[in-house]
Amino acid sequence: MKSAVLSLERDGHVATLWLDRPEHRNAMGPAFWADLPAAMAELHDDPEVRAVVLAARGPHFTAGLDLGAMAGDMIGDNNLSPAARATRFLAAVTRLQRSITSVERCAKPVVAAIQGACIGGGVDLVTACDVRLCSADATFSVRETRLAMVADVGTLQRLPRIVGRGHAAELALTGRDVGADRAREIGLVNDVLPDPAALHAAAHALAAEIAACSPLAVQGTKHVLRACEDRTVDEGLDYVAVWNAAFLVSDDLTEAMTAFFDKRPPVFTGR
Repeated sequence: MKSAVLSLERDGHVATLWLDRPEHRNAMGPAFWADLPAAMAELHDDPEVRAVVLAARGPHFTAGLDLGAMAGDMIGDNNLSPAARATRFLAAVTRLQRSITSVERCAKPVVAAIQGACIGGGVDLVTACDVRLCSADATFSVRETRLAMVADVGTLQRLPRIVGRGHAAELALTGRDVGADRAREIGLVNDVLPDPAALHAAAHALAAEIAACSPLAVQGTKHVLRACEDRTVDEGLDYVAVWNAAFLVSDDLTEAMTAFFDKRPPVFTGR
């Protein structure tokens, strides 16, 4: 992967995708929106990668949308008709939405490691991840109402499913900053670590724990969790029954049973 704003590291079956523009507080400009889906596609297709950590270089996760670099997409060309401007803006927003959705749709579980500021588009990004951890200095803000905007890249759709409608509405309507402890209290993050070093160690350890499980089962679990979000319990039960009917019999299942009786850790191959 070649990118001026993202970098990728691999450690065994765990990949870490870094937001790597610390001199600009990892602000999300055109290169970020273009490169993120390409990076997620690479991780999705790599059979050696079983879990992903999404982290950031520098003191801040991200200051959100790079307003200076993205102003043209937001404001548009006054020489165009209102309909043409609206069409152009719609296309731009849809492109940003697809970029964030690439994280959610990656087959591999994604663990977000958040330190410092996580503003605006940063919340869009981390709510598309499967698990979120943060350091004690983390601050979250759905900032769009303070900029006379409606958040339109995923936060209003995903955040209520994570923290509940009431907490999501409070954050989105006020645009206020929320610290790490409050984020944990409302369920936005699973845990708070004392500092960024401890955060990154914990995120990698969690990803490694996930990667040690059967990749077939892990990826199937992520798929079923997502597929059942908008289904009733009965519909979800039918869905997972059909899924397991297709995928349960595997070399990994045989290995799990054999390892249990041999009293040893299983070694999964994803087959």
